[in-house]
Amino acid sequence: MADNARAKKLADLIREVVAEKLQRGIKDPRLGSHVTITDTRVTGDLREATVFYTVYGDDEDRENAARGLESAKGVLRSAVGAAAGVKFTPTLAFVADALPENAKTIENLLDRARASDAKVREASSGADYAGEADPYRKPGDDEAGDAAE
Repeated sequence: MADNARAKKLADLIREVVAEKLQRGIKDPRLGSHVTITDTRVTGDLREATVFYTVYGDDEDRENAARGLESAKGVLRSAVGAAAGVKFTPTLAFVADALPENAKTIENLLDRARASDAKVREASSGADYAGEADPYRKPGDDEAGDAAE
């Protein structure tokens, strides 16, 4: 089993080689310039690599990019093997990164929170305190309250 530093170095190398090959070496129109490699992870035994990617576009573009990456898997693995110089070139698995969907969900939640805050701010704009403006006792208040009784 390899150490984590070696796996991290190999993962970084795979990410760079795959991104470079997608940009300059693969002529598949399904991949184009709208595919971005976001992360790469390698198992501890350096046998399998998971490459995370995002696609700029709609669902059809994402499906086409997934098919294009699957068809180019052999060429990309050969390029990784040539660059890495390891005994066994890791198999590549491409996984669509959930980061854009998560970011969109968070953005929607923040928009709902802003709208809710605006409603509360609007409702409380002309409101008065339920009691006194300063509900806390002060040291001199106890003596004044006892003298009044």
